[in-house]
Amino acid sequence: MARCCLARTVAVVSLTVTLSAVAVRYPSCQVFHPLLHPFRQLAYRSIPVHCFHFYPVSMLSGYHPNENVHNKARTSPYPGSNVERSKVPTDKVDWLVEWEDYKPVEYTASSVLAGPTWADPQISAKNFSPKFNEKDGQVERRSLLGLYEVENGRPRNPGGRTGLVGRGLLGRWGPNHAADPILTRWKRDSRGNKIIHPISGKNILQFVAIKRKDCGEWAIPGGMVDPGEIINATLKREFSEEALNSLQKSRVEKEKVEKQMNRLFNQEHFVVYKGYVDDPRNTDNAWIETEAVNYHDEPGEMMDNLLLEAGDDAGKRLSYLSNIQ
Repeated sequence: MARCCLARTVAVVSLTVTLSAVAVRYPSCQVFHPLLHPFRQLAYRSIPVHCFHFYPVSMLSGYHPNENVHNKARTSPYPGSNVERSKVPTDKVDWLVEWEDYKPVEYTASSVLAGPTWADPQISAKNFSPKFNEKDGQVERRSLLGLYEVENGRPRNPGGRTGLVGRGLLGRWGPNHAADPILTRWKRDSRGNKIIHPISGKNILQFVAIKRKDCGEWAIPGGMVDPGEIINATLKREFSEEALNSLQKSRVEKEKVEKQMNRLFNQEHFVVYKGYVDDPRNTDNAWIETEAVNYHDEPGEMMDNLLLEAGDDAGKRLSYLSNIQ
């Protein structure tokens, strides 16, 4: 999600796993919930967690209050501002918990209020009648988690209270949909043989990652879904822009990248995660949801031919890493 943060390095990162599911970092420093993936412990240790998280949500009761849920969506100050959220204790996050004294701060960034094409008008704007929980023209207002509540004309975050109402930096009221591609291959020696980890005895799985400028951590290239865009197109576009710097290439180079991307992204793939993202940009009325998809290059030939190059909005340094500790 390069629209919110910047990165500086593109790399191939190695993890010791058996290919089944990949628990890795995201462009907004998001991480899969450790209970959802069989290799969570290794990936969780290999890549420090400080930014955003994925957590399953019950649309009926929000999160089950505990010290590890909905943390990022309650942090202050709000990103890119000096706005302090109203403090929300963990036991008051769930909407089902009555809290008559709850007084969230109202905030929507000026960049959103300026009316860019990717943002909704204010709820009170004339001729603006969003169809929540529906496909609203080209805008997808349905949540990946099911129906969400709408109160006083505003959608309510299924993750619970955040201490802030409005949209903050997010363009859409309700769910703001993102997509995150995870490109993987097996680590091989100079002869093309899979390298076995000396301790675990398992193959070493590599994935493409970006090192962020803002938090210095490793992330998966990805971004927001444009109106009317299918997920597969978003995944391919974001990877091309962030990991291959396609926007700065010549017409001939772009055509070559397009062919490579079509071949790689048209193969079999599987969804690793689909749902809510605990993100510091979230508010009571606007939140991020994502679909993370794994594309595995079994022979490794397609990824061998990819010239990784961070896009201008992600920096220009390039490196290849074996492990991140």
